Amino acid sequence: MSSRYPRPTDNAFLGESLKGGSHEPTYGGALSFMRRRFSRDLSGVDLAVWGIPFDAAVSNRPGARFGPQGVRRASAIFDGDPQYPFGFDPWEVLAAVDYGDCVFDYAVHAEIPGHIERQAREIIDKGVHLFSIGGDHFVTWPLLKAHAAKHGPLALVQFDAHQDTWDDDGGRIDHGSFVLRAVRDGIIDAERSIQIGIRTHAPQDCGFEIIHGYEFDTLGIPGIIERVKARVGCCPAYMTFDIDCLDPAFAPGTGTPVAGGPSSREALSVLRGLGDVDFVGGDIVEVAPAYDHADITAIAGATVALTYIGLLAEKRR
Repeated sequence: MSSRYPRPTDNAFLGESLKGGSHEPTYGGALSFMRRRFSRDLSGVDLAVWGIPFDAAVSNRPGARFGPQGVRRASAIFDGDPQYPFGFDPWEVLAAVDYGDCVFDYAVHAEIPGHIERQAREIIDKGVHLFSIGGDHFVTWPLLKAHAAKHGPLALVQFDAHQDTWDDDGGRIDHGSFVLRAVRDGIIDAERSIQIGIRTHAPQDCGFEIIHGYEFDTLGIPGIIERVKARVGCCPAYMTFDIDCLDPAFAPGTGTPVAGGPSSREALSVLRGLGDVDFVGGDIVEVAPAYDHADITAIAGATVALTYIGLLAEKRR
């Protein structure tokens, strides 16, 4: 190591501060999300990033259990720089940790939702903002329950190719029915909720406002942003971003890709415009690295997470 220009490594374990970039080589070192310190000590922490490596609820291709690993790996290329398009380093504003992954027995599926909810509540109840990396979209169900326990019924801002309102008897472990269940249980306020990028048909809309994939052309980015903001209003909101919202050209590494979606630039531009929304939690789900190419999907997923985190940091500056 040069004494003139030291580049310390393994900030994920050896970092002295919860704030600031690590400035270590992108191709080496321990891979946490954005080189944040791995820690389950939430003292003085503003934000916890948490992995949920579960994909037993998929209806098509499995593999999203590797999503947390893939997004963490892809995030390394962004560390140590002012984050586009915000122009500042969010880690100079937010004290953040990588909280590691959710703990559960992979073979006892019926108990997994309870484990996710309980562990999420342990973070949320300490006043820490939680951003989660899935996993398939079923994990959003227990995450919504954990956030609603603190904030009450939530507006859901859902970026997705699918409505996820398929029939559910209350006992299914299914990534395609969590929205219906959450509406029935009063966890989300359908009249304040909106789905963006939809390009499949489902049995019902549950009262959500829907922005279809083709409306990125007809409404334009500013029009979509205004629709979201008007729908959510001042209600506490949860953001869930299924990576299959993006066209498969921009996110091939996912379980149920659907052609005709927005580009990564279009979807990220919408998210960037939602700084006025009162997000109390969020997630990125359905990144499946085995079907990816050159980390295209993982990079998109990491950028979604960073854009969401940038919105939080911008409010605190």
